[in-house]
Amino acid sequence: MSSNGGESLPSASQPKSGVKAVLQYTGIPPSWLDKRPRLPSRNWLIFLSVTSAVTGYYIYDRRQCKKIRQEYVDKVKDLAVQPMGSMELPRLVTVYGARWPGDQDYDRSMRYFRKYVKPVLVAAAIDYDMIKGRRHGDIARHIADKIRKQRRIMAGLEEHFTGPMPLPGSSFEEKRQRELDGGIVIVGRHTLKEYMAGLKRGWTEGLEAVDREEQLARVLESDGKFDEPEPEPTAEAPVGDGEPIPTPSRLPSSKPFSILTSPTLRAPPPSKPTEPVPDHLNVPPAEIPPQPPMLLVSFTNYIGLTQIPLMVWDFFNERYKVREGAEAAYKLIMGNTRPFTAPPAEALGRQTSDVDIEQPQKPFLAELTPTDLDFDRDAESYYKKSVVRDFLSEIEKARKDYYESLAKKLETARALARGTREPTKEERENPPPSEVELRAERLQKELRWTADEEGWNIVRPDKEVEWDERFRNKLRVYVDPTVEQRTSSEATA
Repeated sequence: MSSNGGESLPSASQPKSGVKAVLQYTGIPPSWLDKRPRLPSRNWLIFLSVTSAVTGYYIYDRRQCKKIRQEYVDKVKDLAVQPMGSMELPRLVTVYGARWPGDQDYDRSMRYFRKYVKPVLVAAAIDYDMIKGRRHGDIARHIADKIRKQRRIMAGLEEHFTGPMPLPGSSFEEKRQRELDGGIVIVGRHTLKEYMAGLKRGWTEGLEAVDREEQLARVLESDGKFDEPEPEPTAEAPVGDGEPIPTPSRLPSSKPFSILTSPTLRAPPPSKPTEPVPDHLNVPPAEIPPQPPMLLVSFTNYIGLTQIPLMVWDFFNERYKVREGAEAAYKLIMGNTRPFTAPPAEALGRQTSDVDIEQPQKPFLAELTPTDLDFDRDAESYYKKSVVRDFLSEIEKARKDYYESLAKKLETARALARGTREPTKEERENPPPSEVELRAERLQKELRWTADEEGWNIVRPDKEVEWDERFRNKLRVYVDPTVEQRTSSEATA
């Protein structure tokens, strides 16, 4: 008998499902089709949980940002379709944004406005003019010059330029009225300090036209940095037969005339003769005209390693900034204002000499009741401590290093200009600056240093916001809309 009966028959393969039977001809390895799903490892679970939570929170925040912005856009979009006359101009808002102390990017304040406030203004068809401060004090100087020019026009010392052909809205009164109707936006406390300092300076200083560059050049001309030391008289060189040794006053000048160092380039050019301003016009006015209402927008810029956690928090909570910016724009559009609040005159004029330091002092009324001069004071606590501590000292160090190197550069420039020595190979390839170029370079550096010092004395944390009693009842601030206005806006949305 055959022994095949004792052998075991091969087991029949289990039938495959329709999906597996189809996928086995697509090139997918069979082992992948036979795998059974199982939970990932502990590390993968941690990774997936964290990334899913962070991604979900980010997506939720950005969706809320779009929702909040659209909510305010719907409230004001009906204002954009209102008809206007052929000679009417849209509402114009002036936006001021100063440089945040310690930040090399001067545009942070204005970037905050463009991202959070501007979308709602654009939806309401409101035009805006942005004025940026590249360095500390730029906004204050701009405001002071603008007000001084307005005072000169109102006093008849200067004519308002309307262009070759007068257009509607080009007169001084019409521009002034449009500015009052439009309002201004002030981003951050540091910008408020510069604005108020420029406002006070513009309504206090005289009306004479001041050229800061020429004024500083005259001051620098007398400091002796470019003077040459007079040579000491020596007894070895005979002057003449029986002639005594000449005194320093009889010696020839050590500053010979040359093309590169001409006397006209050494001294600042004479200023153009200007008509003197009458004394009765040059006196600061006892009362100022109404000023455009202000929209105070809170702004804090986080800089430095210690503030990285706050940066991360802001990144995942943009919806709060979107709501604050949209609400600020909504205040401006609705146009409700109140007087600018300031401490009483006796509080501002209180002298520290009258305080007994040995006795515990009671808090003053202004310390218990915050005013608009205390706007966004907490933001100053986020300034970099190194900037607050070393800002002025770094300017002094840069000025000292520059003048130490200036003496050698000046000696080289004069030696090459007078031909007392031949230029080296490196000097032929890269000619050193002449004395005229060194004077111009020094003037530009001093302009920057003095402007930075002046600007820092305005925005530094220990300096209060400037105030003048003439501002009382002349400045106004935008406030929240009334309940009726909100109800009507929501009804039209």
